[in-house]
Amino acid sequence: MIVQTRPMTVEEFDTFADLPENSEKILEFVAGEIVEVPSNAYVSYIVGRIFRRIANFVEERSLGYTTGEAGGYMVAGERYAPDVAYISKERQPELAKEGYNPNAPDLVVEVDFPSTFQPRVLMHKLVNYRLAGTIVWIACPEAKEVEIYVPGQPVKILGINDTLDGGKALPGFKLAVKEIFPEEKA
Repeated sequence: MIVQTRPMTVEEFDTFADLPENSEKILEFVAGEIVEVPSNAYVSYIVGRIFRRIANFVEERSLGYTTGEAGGYMVAGERYAPDVAYISKERQPELAKEGYNPNAPDLVVEVDFPSTFQPRVLMHKLVNYRLAGTIVWIACPEAKEVEIYVPGQPVKILGINDTLDGGKALPGFKLAVKEIFPEEKA
């Protein structure tokens, strides 16, 4: 949901986001607008399934850090709160302890559900992530597909019987798409 429609500077956004009344909100700064990340139990469930698997892989190998939507990142001068993000210790030995992390993640997962994103916001973020060198997975629960965006490569769409591969960001990581989306009961 767009919170305001007049363009503002990133400095104005940072001041707004730091206000006490916004401390419980997850806010993004996309294309000069403040976007509040909506809450959705189903999307949170999908995010949890993905987060748990990536975080376990990363922690077992001491590769870096996995964050959820409350872990914001600076990307192309904007502020994003991806559903799941991974950044390697090699690129950033420690996470920022205040505000938005100054470096873009190595890998981002966004869950695209009708109530969570406006298409233009997601596309704008996708362009900036790719320019920053970030690999993006967009999980689409309704289609039970995952779109894979790797900078410099064509988009890949994986179906329910395919397997995600961590690629250069997480070598050796594998996740079956069917493990992301819960089976629907008839």
